Amino acid sequence: MESGVTAVFRTIAALVPLAALAACGQPEQEGRPSAVVSADEDAANLKASPAPAQPEPEPVAASVTSARSELTALLGTIASDFGGTMGIAVVDVDSGWTTGINDRKMLPQQSVSKLWVALTALDQVDRGRLTLGKRVVIEPEDLTVFHQPLREQVLRTGSLATDPLDLLTRALTRSDNTANDALLWTVGGPDAVRAMLREKAIANVRFGPGERLLQSGIAGLQWQQEWASTRQGFFDARDAVPAAARKRAFESYLADPVDGATPRAIATALARLARGDLLSPASTERMIAILRETHSGPRRLKGGVGTGWSIAHKTGTGQYYDGRQSGYNDVALLFAPDGRAYAVAVMIGETRKGVPQSMAMMQAVTRAVEDYDATLRADESLRTRG
Repeated sequence: MESGVTAVFRTIAALVPLAALAACGQPEQEGRPSAVVSADEDAANLKASPAPAQPEPEPVAASVTSARSELTALLGTIASDFGGTMGIAVVDVDSGWTTGINDRKMLPQQSVSKLWVALTALDQVDRGRLTLGKRVVIEPEDLTVFHQPLREQVLRTGSLATDPLDLLTRALTRSDNTANDALLWTVGGPDAVRAMLREKAIANVRFGPGERLLQSGIAGLQWQQEWASTRQGFFDARDAVPAAARKRAFESYLADPVDGATPRAIATALARLARGDLLSPASTERMIAILRETHSGPRRLKGGVGTGWSIAHKTGTGQYYDGRQSGYNDVALLFAPDGRAYAVAVMIGETRKGVPQSMAMMQAVTRAVEDYDATLRADESLRTRG
């Protein structure tokens, strides 16, 4: 007997030809799954959405303008030194000032997209459509791929009874793919997440078809649920894909990621979250508190956090192919000792650099933001004493 999560997944999957994602190297009208809707394709709907609230502009001192120029230049140097395909965005939450490098480029999100599932769930809580204590049962048929700490518990006991709050927490703090997919189907599937993005006027963010279809498509495969029953099932199937087909699927994904987003869009959304523009006060506090407990990526942006600073963040890590990393990301809210906040998104679309170099680059971005804040604080202190 199918669980509720599996039944919903199979119903939605039946509407999305699996071959479409695997063939994403074909022209766009043929290669993108019908259920995957880009921000551009939703432009008409977004026009009807309320414009996000923006902080009132304030007079900018020459010293602040200089500090902003220095931060932008430093981010440019960091990106240039790293190379590859990447983008950086920084938003001063209080003022709304934004800067970045390649920050309007559509790049793979990978597990960063778990943010939008969590946001959808908490928005439904705010609207009275979802109860965080609702019973959800996870069975072997609900298992996904790659990192899924829930897997061993489910296979050991045959099923696991949990609730949306537990799934949300596991998805954000542990980046558990099965927890995230289960939460996704609980809130209504990909279409529900896309509807939330439209309603909140979060533009330039795509949401893909769910973990199983996304990852199998990147590998040039059509998902088979039996792969989830063993640790090596998916990897063995991926290794059997002809090199030409694997390369074609991988490069097609990089060229037009079905889960793509711009660094600016993500940083702007995080800034709006911090300002309380996206959720109720209680749900805002809950989501940021959970993101503060993220275990993944301790040496990405978090590795550069200085004394007195704190971070609430979400990582994303894509597949490797032929020595190339796709989608190595970290997005965050950085909190200064005085409570001032910055939204930061660092997204690597593709690189041949190793993980240590990628982490070092992200840490440099964190320190650049902290140095910028220190410059502002020092200037305010001088003006106050003057």
